[in-house]
Formats: sequence, structure tokens, C-alpha cells
Amino acid sequence: MAVTPDKVSAVEVSTADGGAAEAAASWVRVALAMFAVGWGANQFSPMLIVYRHELGLGPGAVAGLFGIYAATLIPGLLIGGPASDRFGRRAVVLPFVALSPLATLLLAAGPRSLPLIAAGRALAGLCSGVVFGAATAWVQELSHGSGLSARRAALALTAGFGLGPVVAAVLAQSVSDPLVIPYLPHLAIGVVAAVILWPVPGTGTHHATARRRWPPAAVRTLRFWLTVALPAPVVFGSMSVAIVVLPEEVTSARTLSVGFAGLMTALAFAAGTGVQPLARRLEARRGHAAIVAGLGCAAAGAAVGIAAVTSAGRLLAGTGAVLLGLAYGLCLVSGLRQAEHLAGAHDRGAVVACYFALSYAGFAAPYAVDGLNSVLGRGGAFALLAAAVAALTAWMAWHARQSGGAA
Repeated sequence: MAVTPDKVSAVEVSTADGGAAEAAASWVRVALAMFAVGWGANQFSPMLIVYRHELGLGPGAVAGLFGIYAATLIPGLLIGGPASDRFGRRAVVLPFVALSPLATLLLAAGPRSLPLIAAGRALAGLCSGVVFGAATAWVQELSHGSGLSARRAALALTAGFGLGPVVAAVLAQSVSDPLVIPYLPHLAIGVVAAVILWPVPGTGTHHATARRRWPPAAVRTLRFWLTVALPAPVVFGSMSVAIVVLPEEVTSARTLSVGFAGLMTALAFAAGTGVQPLARRLEARRGHAAIVAGLGCAAAGAAVGIAAVTSAGRLLAGTGAVLLGLAYGLCLVSGLRQAEHLAGAHDRGAVVACYFALSYAGFAAPYAVDGLNSVLGRGGAFALLAAAVAALTAWMAWHARQSGGAA
């Protein structure tokens, strides 16, 4: 039977539609894996309060359990991103997505063993570091250059970061075994994510023979350090203040502290998720507008925090958490978009990983606040944070005007 031009066109349209559908399914699968690893990474935040009460841990032990995650995450980022550029995204990401539920299993298997808890957190940090940078680059490549890629990756991470601790806090507050049951949802989600990710085709391997220098070329530019690196710590600095510092400051002596930490986490991440479409529009229409708006929200959130910690006001703390969540969402989308824009095809994973490593430096914020508390008092510590971020906001706004708002 002859194939008419109409039939050829129909076949072409069908093939194109099938390819587009397959591409969409692929990036969604990677995004779901990022969601699952983000859930596993952040479910631990409200559990610190549980461990403090149930195991009688002192401030040093709590700080150590919080910090060990970052201690393995940063090397994971700096190794995983470049490795995915060389060996392909799938070869690097898939094994560590599969290891993420194993990290949670260690936490559930040794609920009163500090070595097992520490090992679980260390493995969770390593999985997060390897996956976040490489998978973000994978999402961008599967999105075929779409301007939505930064928002897609940011949304997947934010959803996981937000839902994980909220579910853990609710379960810890309401179940009979608060040291084990809060981890069970991630065990199921992590396994499902690894299975779903399996069929996704790899990308990045066609750059395996390219010569590379470290750090990547984009990271060695003044533009990267002035527009991407300088505000990067505000991303997770804002969120760690919202979900770690503020709940501890206003509820440390109260029995509902775990539930309130979950509420603060929900508020902050809901704000961070909801503002991301606006962040993308701001970046698309006027470069650096989103980062300036995000820094302004961070300064305002720290300013509200002054009143919250001095009065132990939960309503004020919640307001501060919303502002800090807005800062997180605006700054994350802007930073990812700028990093992707500066990166070349052969070093995309490495550049994005460097950005995440710098942004995770913000996890030092709780330690900074604790140190400043002993010198300046609670209100003074937040006042200094607010002033520092306000100065950074002014600098970024000035720089954006000088550069004409170029993305």
C-alpha cells in the first residue's frame, strides 16, 4: 500500500509527539528521584529535637549530628558533578538514589545508637551531594534547553525538602515510637524512586573525552563570584534559620517543640515552593531581579526574627519563616538559572555542583547564630544577620543596575 504525504505527516507528528512525551516522562522521573533524596536529606531536621529529648543529647552532640551531613555533602557535590560530566548522569546518579533509603534504614535500625545515626546522616549527605548537582544537570539536558529546567529542579528539591521534615515531625509528635516510625515513609519513597529512575536514558557521556580543568572555567570568572557565589549561602542559610534556629529559640522549653518545628518547616517550604514561578518570570524578564527580591526577603525575615526571639512569639516566628522561605525560593531559582547560563555543555554538572556547594555553606547559619548569641544576645545576633543581608541586597541591586540587569 502506498504511503501518501498525509500519512507520512501523520507518522512524523506521532513520532514527534511520542518523543516529546518520552522526554517529559524522563525529566519527571529524574525530578522524582531528586524529590526522594531531598526528602531523605531533610527529614532529619525535626528529629534533632526528638533525639535531644529521648536520648538526652547535649548541644554539642546535636550540632555534630546536624553538621556531619554537610561534612559529606560538600565532597559529594564536588565529586559527583564532575564525575557525571565525565561518565554520564545516569551512571553517577542512579546508585546514590538507590543508597538514599539505605541511609534512612541505618537511622531506623539504630534509633539509640549514635554511631549508626551518624553513619546514616553521613551516607545521606553523600547521596545528596552526588545527586543534587548531577541530577540538576540531567533535568536540564532532558528538558532540551527549556527555560523551565532550573525551576523544575528547584521545585523537585523544595518539595522533598519540605514534605520530608513535615511528615517526620507529624509522626514524631503523634506515634508511640518517634525514633523509628517517622523514617518509614522515606524507605518506601526511596525504593520507588530508584525503580522509577531505572529506565531513564543517560546524558553527558558524549563529553567524556573533553579536557577539563578544575575548577570549571565558569567558576573562575569574576561574574560567577559576584553574581552567583556571593549570594549563594543565603539560599540554605535562610532555610536553616527558619526551620532550625527559630523553632529552637521560641519553643526550646516547651513540649510541642517538634510539632511547631514541623509547622515552621511547612510554612517556609510552602512559601519557597509557591514563589518559584514568580522567580522564573523575574529572571526571564529582568536579570537578577529575583536574587535582589530574595535577598530583600531574607533581610526582612531576619529583622522579624529579632522581635520573635526576644519575645518568644510564635506568630512572629511563623512570619519570619514565611519571609525566609520566600528568600530561599527566589534565590535558589535565580542561582540555578545563572549557574546553568554560565556553564558549558561539557562542565554543566561541575558548575551546578559548585553552586550547590556554595549554597550549602549557609547551613553554618545555626552555628553562627549560636556563637553570636553568646556575644550579642538573641536579638543582637538577628540584628547583625539582618544588617549583613541588607548590605548584600543593596550591593546586588547596585550591581544589577550597573550591568543593565543582564542575565
